[in-house]
Amino acid sequence: MSRVAYVNGQYVPHSQACVHIEDRGYQFADGVYEVCEIWNRNIVDERRHLDRLDRSLRELSIDAPMGRPALCLIMREVIRRNRVKNGLVYLQVTRGVAKRDHYFPAGDTPPALVVTARSTDPRAAEKAAETGCAVITVPENRWERVDIKSIGLLPNVLAKQKAKEQGAKEAWFVDRDGNVTEGGSTNAWIVTKEGALVTRPAEAGILRGITRQVVIELAAREGIKFEERPFTVEEAKSAREAFITAASTIVMPVVRIDDTVVANGYPGAISRMLREKFHEVSELESL
Repeated sequence: MSRVAYVNGQYVPHSQACVHIEDRGYQFADGVYEVCEIWNRNIVDERRHLDRLDRSLRELSIDAPMGRPALCLIMREVIRRNRVKNGLVYLQVTRGVAKRDHYFPAGDTPPALVVTARSTDPRAAEKAAETGCAVITVPENRWERVDIKSIGLLPNVLAKQKAKEQGAKEAWFVDRDGNVTEGGSTNAWIVTKEGALVTRPAEAGILRGITRQVVIELAAREGIKFEERPFTVEEAKSAREAFITAASTIVMPVVRIDDTVVANGYPGAISRMLREKFHEVSELESL
């Protein structure tokens, strides 16, 4: 079955989906996006993701392409047409199509909307989580407004490609003080030797991950001590556990950082528990 995409008011074959060459997303990376997990025919944390989408749009002064009920209907229709039971749904909103000019276009320029969905293999994801993944560290070189889920991701692309070339899944950005900020497409976590869960504050310097927030709530439910503070690369390398979170990975254990094996080199008990119980706390909206 061929895939289907939604592009500016039309459902079209994925292979034929296209946007105008003067779409500001193409010209300036002038847009934002969101990704929601689809789990067992449920959209995971849809409300939270769309709340964050609204915030990103406000921060960049981009109008919403439509009301939320209509957007939710389109998301479900794209998921239905692609027959996705487990996978991801992707939304992208740009400032629209206008002649190439750094200034914002006329106020009546409609924003552009693209929605796609694809299936993923939960068995492959679980197999990967059983062994964990490796990360590398790279200098932080992104713009300061990473709290906005912008489509301007070139530093992230270069960092993740470097990780791939070194046999790792993710790259952790490290600031001038030697503290880990976040991954190229994930939030970064450690578990201290005392069993406390640690991740960087989200007021600045990182994206306030939706999966991150759910994990914080799950940790509170399970009585796990939580510390929202910076941590260094060296602290991470000597931690009891490390892991990454995102809608596309849920909770993925990290077993190697650069050339250092974390603990015994196997996924730890806390990260495995958080992954196993994640959907008990996340919001599930049936398709």
